[in-house]
Amino acid sequence: MVNLLVLICVGAAQASVAGFTSLGGFGTSSFSLNSAYSPFEGTELQEVRELDMQFTQMRAPCVYGGVAFSLTAAALTLVFLVVGAKPIQQLRTGLLAGECAFNLLAGAAYVAAVGLYLHFVSQVNSTEVCKRRERLYARRGYTSMNCVVQGGDAAVGLFGVVAACLYFASFVVCILAIRTVRAFQSNMAKAQHSPKSSIRDRSVRNHHVASRTSESSHSIQALATLV
Repeated sequence: MVNLLVLICVGAAQASVAGFTSLGGFGTSSFSLNSAYSPFEGTELQEVRELDMQFTQMRAPCVYGGVAFSLTAAALTLVFLVVGAKPIQQLRTGLLAGECAFNLLAGAAYVAAVGLYLHFVSQVNSTEVCKRRERLYARRGYTSMNCVVQGGDAAVGLFGVVAACLYFASFVVCILAIRTVRAFQSNMAKAQHSPKSSIRDRSVRNHHVASRTSESSHSIQALATLV
């Protein structure tokens, strides 16, 4: 669920800073307000369209990278969730070890990904394209198209950190699960070994008793012959 929230916030962050002339914020050059009121016209409109195109294209790696990363993490998490939904006697420590490694790597990757995402956004916001675009929109009273980290980008960072914390917590739970499965398997092995050993001991004791009985009967027969 947190992976999906990250995915939604990545798309929402891009759409919120797309501007008037970038359809959906994915770098298309269609003017989305042809039939409605537009604050720009003439050469100013053309300049805004070019700046919006450049800005959204500069942010495109954040979008596509964030979408691919969150979808991959969500898919792998679902795989481990489905495969691990078994009774304790059917769980294997190898599978749990793989899940532990995935949780640890996913948590570390989310920390790195959030840092890279915010760093890349800050770099794009510090470019001359963003500053020219901010000034052009500000002249028309649109102060939301500024060169600071937007709320959508902050939400991506927030949910990314939450996802990292959850993966690290899952790593700890997975280690405890491995210990529980090993203890269960050890107890099962002892329980299976214990009846066999008792049966073996009883057969050995019965053999000794039979040997002693046979020896005593031979002794009695020899004594009767002498008499």
